Amino acid sequence: MPSSQSRTPGPAAVPRLVAFLRAINVGGHTVKMDALRKLFTRLGLTDVETFIASGNVIFGSRSRAVPALQRRIEGHLRDALGYEVHTFIRTGAEVAAIARYRPFPAPQMRTAHVVCVGFVAEPLGTAATKAFMGLRTANDDFHVHGTEVYWLCRTRQSKSEFSNAAFEKATKARATFRGMNTIVKLTARHGFGAEA
Repeated sequence: MPSSQSRTPGPAAVPRLVAFLRAINVGGHTVKMDALRKLFTRLGLTDVETFIASGNVIFGSRSRAVPALQRRIEGHLRDALGYEVHTFIRTGAEVAAIARYRPFPAPQMRTAHVVCVGFVAEPLGTAATKAFMGLRTANDDFHVHGTEVYWLCRTRQSKSEFSNAAFEKATKARATFRGMNTIVKLTARHGFGAEA
């Protein structure tokens, strides 16, 4: 006979977030991934993992105040590493949505040498968007969607005139870029699609 006692619910799963870090393992700023994981763990964040040695950190946090969490991480990394590490946090569902998003027509996506997504802290304003689009060339096309910007490169990135520095100079906004393939692989590895 079934028990009349109510079953105590288990603890709710801690939400998984992804921090995309700027200035990690580029420009002479070398950070080992085990050291980076320890820095996040010291902040009380849980189940910390890294994905590829380019500043992608997956972790658990119950904090819903993402801007405050970003600032906290930035301050901690600045104190530990001695330089600014701008941090862009996305939820697992947001990362999955980015992986599914098609910023350019399918034929262009198929023939592009690479498609990258850039993370910004807040949506670009009208002037910044115009300046960003003004960087278009025969090899480079761009798209803006919320707090992400997209770059389609028809040739090797090393042959392109576009760069993160060019973006930041034109828009006066900080950003960090990742290849869309990296986002797709990260999403699949951590099952973020199920959260969307």
